[in-house]
Amino acid sequence: MQGMLKIKLVSVLIFPVLGACTTPQSANVSDGSAKLQLAEPSVVDNCSVGCPSGGSEVTLNRQAYTLNNNGSTKFANWVAYKITKETPASGRPRNWKTDPDVPAGETLNPVDYNGASVALKIDRGHQANLASMGGVSDWQSLNYLTNITPQKADLNQGAWARLEDQERNLSKEPNVDAVYVATGPLYEKNIGSLPGTNKIHTIPSGYWKVIFTGSTPADGLYAAFIMEQTTPRSASFCDYQVTVEEIEERSGLTLWSNLSQAVQAELKSKRGQLPQKIGCASAGVVTK
Repeated sequence: MQGMLKIKLVSVLIFPVLGACTTPQSANVSDGSAKLQLAEPSVVDNCSVGCPSGGSEVTLNRQAYTLNNNGSTKFANWVAYKITKETPASGRPRNWKTDPDVPAGETLNPVDYNGASVALKIDRGHQANLASMGGVSDWQSLNYLTNITPQKADLNQGAWARLEDQERNLSKEPNVDAVYVATGPLYEKNIGSLPGTNKIHTIPSGYWKVIFTGSTPADGLYAAFIMEQTTPRSASFCDYQVTVEEIEERSGLTLWSNLSQAVQAELKSKRGQLPQKIGCASAGVVTK
C-alpha cells in the first residue's frame, strides 16, 4: 500500500494539471498536513474579469474549466468555463472518475452515487457541461466528480439543460468570440444524503449561474440565474433571473473582482440585457 501511495504521488508531480488562467498560478491541494503545489502554465482564461473568490484554497486550473473544490461538502464551490466556437462536441461518453488531483477524503467516488437515481431522482449533473466543452483537449476531466453534483433529474434535464443549450447557441453567433460562464451550488435547506455512501457530504439545495459574452460584462450583455433543486422539468429558465448581487449574498462569493468597484456596483445591482438574446421577453430591472 505504501508503494502504491508513492507511485500515485510521483504521478501527480510529473503530470501537473493544465492551466487555465491569464497568469501562471498554482493549485493548493491539502492532504491534511501539507499543501501540494501544482504549477500550471497559462493556457486559457476561464474567467476574464476575475474568477469567483471566497471559496477554499483548492483551485484546479484546467483547459476545460477552472474549479474551486469544497472538501466539506465534497462538491465544487464554483466552476468557471469559456465556450468558444471550437469547444463544443457531442457524443462524449460519461466515464465517471474520481479527481486524481484532489485528496480522496475531499471528493466522492463513482460508487458513492449508487442508488441515488432511484432513491432521490438525482442525476450526476455536470457543472461545466460535456456538450459545451467536449471539444477541448482535456475533456475527460469534465467527468471527474469534482465537476459533478447530485442534481435533481427534473432540473438537470429541464430548465438547466435548456439554459446550457442557450449558452452554446450564443457562442455560435458571428459577433460572439466567447461566452463566459460561472456556476455553483447553494446550501440553503436540507435535501437529504446520497444513499450509497458513508462519506460526510451536503447535497446542494439549488444552483446559481452567471453568463456574459465578449471579454467583459461591462457592456450589459450578462445574465444571472438561481434555480432550486425543486424546479419543475417544464419550467422556463427565464423565470429564474436574479442579480449578481443576490448570487453573491446567497453564495458568500465575490464575482467579477477584476472590474473597478464603481462598475461592479453598477452592474451587480441590475439584471443584464443578455436574457433578451436567449429567448426571454425582457431582462427587467431590479430596484431596491
